[in-house]
Amino acid sequence: MNSGLDRRKFLQLATLSTASVVLPSCGGEDPAERYTQADIDDLAQQWRDEAQRAGQGPFGDLRFEGYRGLAELPWFELDADGILRNVATDLPRAIDMHCHFGMSMLLAPEVDLHQPTERVMHLLDCDATQPGCELDLDVYINRNFDEQALNDLWWGSAAQALWGSASASTQTIPNLLREMDASGVASAAILPIAFGLPFGDDLTERWIAAINSSDAKDRLLLGCSVHPQDELRLEKLAGYAAAGARFVKFHPTMQRTYPDTDVMMELYGECQRLGLIVFFHCGRAGIEPEATHRYALPRHYEGAIAAFPKLQFILGHSGARDIKTALPLAERYDNVWLDTHGQGVTTLHEMLNRTGGERMLFGTDWPFYHLAASLAKLLIITEGRPDQRYALLRGNAERLLSQHAFKGA
Repeated sequence: MNSGLDRRKFLQLATLSTASVVLPSCGGEDPAERYTQADIDDLAQQWRDEAQRAGQGPFGDLRFEGYRGLAELPWFELDADGILRNVATDLPRAIDMHCHFGMSMLLAPEVDLHQPTERVMHLLDCDATQPGCELDLDVYINRNFDEQALNDLWWGSAAQALWGSASASTQTIPNLLREMDASGVASAAILPIAFGLPFGDDLTERWIAAINSSDAKDRLLLGCSVHPQDELRLEKLAGYAAAGARFVKFHPTMQRTYPDTDVMMELYGECQRLGLIVFFHCGRAGIEPEATHRYALPRHYEGAIAAFPKLQFILGHSGARDIKTALPLAERYDNVWLDTHGQGVTTLHEMLNRTGGERMLFGTDWPFYHLAASLAKLLIITEGRPDQRYALLRGNAERLLSQHAFKGA
């Protein structure tokens, strides 16, 4: 193994080998039409098209030196300590609908979520070097990172489960709050993931307990997650709702589950009864193990969306690199919301024009990336459009949270 790519492929194989033991897939036999050669070709074409279009859209070239480089934009400055700050005084205080904390599972020592550190180490950290990596706001965000950075991400993921992650230990409540304050973000939804591991798979319980024992209960919106193969999934879901969870995160690629299986349909029915909002990871990011790509194709989500018209579904990343088949779901169904994280500025501009901004939600996927990387994109596309700016940064989230009945038990 002489290259970063080879090492990453090796780690993916190792991860999948482990997953075959502790993370069996759901749904039984996998028909050929569930994932086809055409699907594979579409993803490869998306990568090629994106490279050709970058910088050619209505906002021109948008490349910066790291997250710190966003200080070139009119809304941001670097303070005396080199911290990127949102200095605009006329912006709504944003609601970030897509955040996580540092993870520790299996054998890894538990992350102290109350511990501040001098600096956040983002999982894909464009400020890890001086100068920072080239950050292009007109491509899907993970395209900005080279093979070494992606290789480090994979090893970091393994560390979260085995020996402990140095970066995860910085992805804590006080560090998130500090970045929120610097970026002008008022509130954030915290979304754990249940991986179906044999032990150490209690992120929901630990994260809810940490938030409830912090001074940030009024700023951090509780999320939860259950694995579809957990025999206690329905009981856990009810317990989490009773504890104040507003969202449930389902991650088809990580949970190796198609979102339209019978067991998932049962879970959606319980989510509707409890008044929970379903937050899906949706679409292929292109850097996850290829064997998991099949689960997240947007067409697999439509059965659930159509079957539960009163249940609100957020499509994480707006379908990621499968945006062209995810966006029509939001156009056809008024219970579909689009998490804007990850998409490039030109794509977000097209989404805004096609939807009028209806049901588009600000999200950042912290701690993978700096909050400002996502915020900057929405500020760019809503310049001169104050009503839509308010809707994307705050108004739509307020409407979703207020209209979706929260029963909590």
